[in-house]
Amino acid sequence: MSQLRLEQLLEFYREDPNDPFVIYALATEYLAIDEQKALQYYEGLLQWHAYYVGTYYHAAALYAKLGRREDAERTYKNGLITAQEMNDTKAFRELQAAYHEFLGLDD
Repeated sequence: MSQLRLEQLLEFYREDPNDPFVIYALATEYLAIDEQKALQYYEGLLQWHAYYVGTYYHAAALYAKLGRREDAERTYKNGLITAQEMNDTKAFRELQAAYHEFLGLDD
């Protein structure tokens, strides 16, 4: 993670705290240094920008890593529904594969 990149993203966030791309980028940057802060950003996206499909994959994986299995499973399921609603076949396949791996169903 680059401190400069984080500072730039925080500045973008201050300018527009409702930009889902910036929020997602901040969550991704924080994953390496502060998982709880990353989770806060992911949870904000899930609450206020539920259509931002990429969030589900990463938020569910982080929940699983933190031992929050019920939250991870719910997030995978909601992501699959959202990907279908958005007609995002690629995201659906990626989420489905990750969910199956999470469940121990991977080949």
